[in-house]
Amino acid sequence: MLITGAELADGRVRDVRVRGETIDAVGQGLDAAAGERIVDARGRHLLPGAIDVHVHFREPGASHKETWTSGSRGAAAGGVTTVVDQPNTSPPTVDGDAFDEKAALAAPSLVDYGINGGVTGDWDPESLFERPLFALGEVFLADSTGDMGIATDLFEDALAEAAARDVPVTVHAEDETLFDADALDGDLGGAGTAANADAWSAYRTAEAEVAAVERALAAGAESDAQVHVAHTSTPEAIDAVRDAGATCEVTPHHLFLSRADAGRLGTFGRMNPPLRSEARRAGVFERLRDGDVDVVATDHAPHTVAEKRHGLTEAPSGVPGVETLYPLLLEAVRKGNLTLERVRDVVAANPASIFGLEAKGRIEPGADADLVVVDLTNPREIEAGALHGAAGWTPFEGLLGVFPELTTVRGTVVYERDPVTGAESFGDAGGRNVRDLAPSEGDAA
Repeated sequence: MLITGAELADGRVRDVRVRGETIDAVGQGLDAAAGERIVDARGRHLLPGAIDVHVHFREPGASHKETWTSGSRGAAAGGVTTVVDQPNTSPPTVDGDAFDEKAALAAPSLVDYGINGGVTGDWDPESLFERPLFALGEVFLADSTGDMGIATDLFEDALAEAAARDVPVTVHAEDETLFDADALDGDLGGAGTAANADAWSAYRTAEAEVAAVERALAAGAESDAQVHVAHTSTPEAIDAVRDAGATCEVTPHHLFLSRADAGRLGTFGRMNPPLRSEARRAGVFERLRDGDVDVVATDHAPHTVAEKRHGLTEAPSGVPGVETLYPLLLEAVRKGNLTLERVRDVVAANPASIFGLEAKGRIEPGADADLVVVDLTNPREIEAGALHGAAGWTPFEGLLGVFPELTTVRGTVVYERDPVTGAESFGDAGGRNVRDLAPSEGDAA
């Protein structure tokens, strides 16, 4: 495949040749070989595929919410070429047998993937670390996030195990002792009311996140483990991570939504950490723009419409988002609020660097041909009915996004959309565990 006349994130206009699974050449005036497919990308941008290091594809145990097939279709249609699945499935991925079960279920994935291992009181690190594990995490520090919550001593044990094996640890940091139970008192109304949604934000306080982040960073420094803080939702937590020399991610919902959206979202806006004030949201976005945020990842956590319509204390936490990651950020570029290079870094280059994916996240000879073609002049409204995940809804309904026209994973076209007719097509399953992928020839040299 030869992609011609594409503008890269740094403004250079280049042709890119794909041969097999890798990028063979990046240059100008590259000649087409006999029978080679030509993709005319003039007037469009070519970006590295996004690496979403935080998804919940729900298999095993909750395939009615999402499957590896539906989740990876959404990823491919959104320009995400690698996903990292979290361990809080049923059974949780806390031992070798559970890892093997999830790995078998991932076979239909269109995109490459990593599988994180979890930490509970009955986890089996020996069998878990024998598998091609991506990282430990999302390791929960708040018991109320579910049955994966752990005590401080177990967290420290997990850090020590990970440090000994040079495996990163992704942390969900909220201190439940600082939650405000009074916020859940009184008449909160139905599932779609502003009072209901906003109460969840008042309950899971910003102070609870900041305190737990500081505790996780201190424990990481003590153990010499590589700590990556998931879904930071406050400027204060991001600043603490930066000052400690660790890394963090933020989500699109904490970048583009706030407590001001409570009335529209109701319990569909319940997630952990919760939506913050508009001032804090703006502060998080500012830190993204200025370079203090390392990664944007979705915490894609789909639930059905029926499940999210329950009352505040019964509705599950989480929102879908893997398909809208790149589109929302690219729309921010189109509006002049972010640079394209910054977006490339936080969704591709930085995740690849932080988690040791040497062949991914860049458009260079020898790198995996994980590529996305987009037209920044052609945004469209985000509509749940046009998305491909199983949830059937999105918290970003009605917002604009810039969606891909072409997505490739290691040189194979996994998604294509006609920009005129809107006709879509998907490739065949071919995703592989990134920890099983051998380094490309260019990386080994």
